[in-house]
Amino acid sequence: MATSHFANYMERDSKIHGVPLRFSFPPHPTAWVSRETHQKYVEGNDPITGQPLMEELIDALTRPLTEEEKHPEPFKKSRRPQLLEPDTEDNLRRLFIQNGWTDGLPIILPTEERVAEMLTGTDHDSQEVIGHMSVTPHEEKLEYTVEKVAINAVMAGARPEHFPVILAIAATQRALIPSSTGSWCHMILVNGPIRNEIGMNCGSSALSPFNFANSVIGRCGTLMTINFGDINLAENFTGGAGNNFNYNNLCCGENQERSPWEPFHVEKGFKETDSTISLFRGWSMQGFNVGPARRMAEVMCGVGGSTFVLDPLVARSLKDEESFETKRQLAEYLVKEAKSINPGSRRPFETSHINFIVLGGEWNPIFMTADFTYIQTESVDRWIPASGIRKDEIPIRMPVQLNCMDGTCEIPQ
Repeated sequence: MATSHFANYMERDSKIHGVPLRFSFPPHPTAWVSRETHQKYVEGNDPITGQPLMEELIDALTRPLTEEEKHPEPFKKSRRPQLLEPDTEDNLRRLFIQNGWTDGLPIILPTEERVAEMLTGTDHDSQEVIGHMSVTPHEEKLEYTVEKVAINAVMAGARPEHFPVILAIAATQRALIPSSTGSWCHMILVNGPIRNEIGMNCGSSALSPFNFANSVIGRCGTLMTINFGDINLAENFTGGAGNNFNYNNLCCGENQERSPWEPFHVEKGFKETDSTISLFRGWSMQGFNVGPARRMAEVMCGVGGSTFVLDPLVARSLKDEESFETKRQLAEYLVKEAKSINPGSRRPFETSHINFIVLGGEWNPIFMTADFTYIQTESVDRWIPASGIRKDEIPIRMPVQLNCMDGTCEIPQ
C-alpha cells in the first residue's frame, strides 16, 4: 500500500523488479491531516481505481495469483548507445538537456578526444569498474567505469588535474542527490596536498562560486549521480522542494594551514600528507553565529546535526582563549553543555556525532552550523598517476584573496 501520489512510481518499481505486486492507494497525503480525514480515506475509494479501498485491499490479499503474476516477464532495461550520431554542437547540447543527462546548465560535449585527454589524469584502466549506484535503495544499481567517470568530468568542465579527486568521489558509490521527499544534499570536503596543487579555495568565500576547481569537482559529483543513478524526474525521483546545494555539493577544501588543530582527514586515520575527500549528508546550513563555545552548544540544541564550519579566527580563539587544545576536548564540552542547556532533550548528544571543519578568509570570527552528518572518507592518492598530477601547460586559475599575512597585501614595494 502506498498513497496515490506514488502510484506511477510503484508501478514502475514493481516492473523493474519483475514482481507484479498488487497495490491499493489511499488518498495523498497522510501526514499532517486529522484522524477524521484518515477515517474518510479508509472508508472511501482508491483514487486511482475508483474502487472502495478496503474491499480492494481484501481482494488483493485473498484473490489467487494469475498466470502473469506467477510468471512475470523479466524487465529489460534499454541500453544507451556508447556514441551519438554526429551533429552540430547546439543540437547535441540540446539532446543532452532534453534526455536529462545534465543538471540543466551548459556542458562541455564529451567527445572521444576530450574523454581520452581526461583519462590521462590517472593510470587506472579506462574499463576498470569503480562502483555501482542507484538513487533509491530499491532499484537496480548501475555499474560505472573509469571511462564513464571521465565522460562526466568532461561534461562538468573539469581538467585532468581534477580527475583523481573526482574518481575518489565516484569510489564512494554514494548518490549525492538521493531520491527522498526530504530533499537531502551532500558536502564534499577535500584535505591534503591535492587542495593546493590543483588550486582549490579553502579561504575567503570557499563555499561561493569563485573557484574553478571547487566548482567543476562539485558539479561533476552531481552529474555522476544524475547519470550513474539514472535519475528521471518523471519516473524515479521523489524530491520535495529540492535543494539548491545539489548543484555543487558545497565542494571545498579545508583551510588546514590556518587551523590550530589536526585536519579533518587525520581524525579519520589518514596522514596529514595524504590527500582525501570526505562526504557529509544533511539539508542545510543553519546560519551565521558569533560567540564563545557555549554559544555553539546553544545552537547545537536546536539543530538536527552537529557539523560546525569554523572560520580560522574562531578555531584559534577556541584554542588560545578558551584552551580547547583538541577538537575532542571541544566536542566533549559541547555535549556536556548541551545536556545542561536542554536536559529534557530526547536527542542523544554524542561526541562522535560532532564534526569541525575549518575554512574561511579570516574576515570575521564567525561560525556556521550545519545539520550534516559525516558519511565516509576516501583516498585521492590511489587515483593520482605515478608521474604526478597531470596539469595543463598553463593551469586554469581564478582570482584569489590577496595574501596580507606578511603585511604587504602583495603590493609591490
